[in-house]
Amino acid sequence: MSFEVVLDNRYFLSELVQEISLEESLEEISYRASIRLVVTPDLPGIIPGQEIRISGIPYGGTGMTYLLHPGIVWECSSSNSGTKYLSLTVYDRTIYLAKSEDERLMPSGQTASDRLKLYAKEWGIPVGNLPDTRISLARNIKRTQTLYSMIQEDLKETADKGGELFRPRMTTSGLELIKLGDNKTKWDLEVIEDVTQSRTLEGAVTQVKVLGAQASDEKLAPVLAVVKKDVEKFGTLQKVIQDSKIETIDQAQKAAQKTLIGIQETFSVTAPDINLIRAGDEVRLNGTTLWVTRVTHRLGTPGHMDLELALPGKVRRDYLV
Repeated sequence: MSFEVVLDNRYFLSELVQEISLEESLEEISYRASIRLVVTPDLPGIIPGQEIRISGIPYGGTGMTYLLHPGIVWECSSSNSGTKYLSLTVYDRTIYLAKSEDERLMPSGQTASDRLKLYAKEWGIPVGNLPDTRISLARNIKRTQTLYSMIQEDLKETADKGGELFRPRMTTSGLELIKLGDNKTKWDLEVIEDVTQSRTLEGAVTQVKVLGAQASDEKLAPVLAVVKKDVEKFGTLQKVIQDSKIETIDQAQKAAQKTLIGIQETFSVTAPDINLIRAGDEVRLNGTTLWVTRVTHRLGTPGHMDLELALPGKVRRDYLV
């Protein structure tokens, strides 16, 4: 068997697994597993909150390695159509950051790395490798929102100010920050079962208007910059930006340039499973460098994977908007 499922570090459930998949996207923080089990008399009682881990033989390797650990059973549902099945939804521990809300005042001078350490410490989540994001962040009163949205806000400001694009990821060592596209192994997708290429103007931006701070409710906010690109080619598709951190015309023009984007191009790929690929990783398809925006691994022998891919420029733009 190419995978192993262990509950509470003592119940080995692999022989009861009918289906198992792992899913992750850039829009969410947590790695999610869906597991379908056959219910037998010796199946232990399973309830939300229990710890569970999933291991597998890494692509091109030997021996088991952790694919999702530590995992938390989040949801259980059973069905019976002659044979009884139990379906589990499992998340890594970052789910607590996605589901918990808070309000706080963050002083200026901290980096996104500094703030992530604070969030993780208060929620009892161990920290692994946290590279220095370097960019000094502005003072910020964070009104009631999820911890994950606070983290995303910090990482967006980091990128806005010229820093790298980072994504939080839970590993066996703890919560880490991963630079997008910086995976050591750049997987070449040579064997493809199906590929769909989509091009659309949905989401395109050809004109950006940047507004300054609004002085009163009776007057419109001043226009700091209007930047255009490919209006003649695609028509006017305008986005308005109003950000209190943008104070000068130069800052406004830079923010507008980052937002402009033409035809949106994405790829959907089904292929034999490479179970080490994660959201945010860089892969190559027919010589083109792409970033993984969503991945689903359907574990098995053989396994399969579904990938959503986009050009790095599109991911950067989407990340910043």
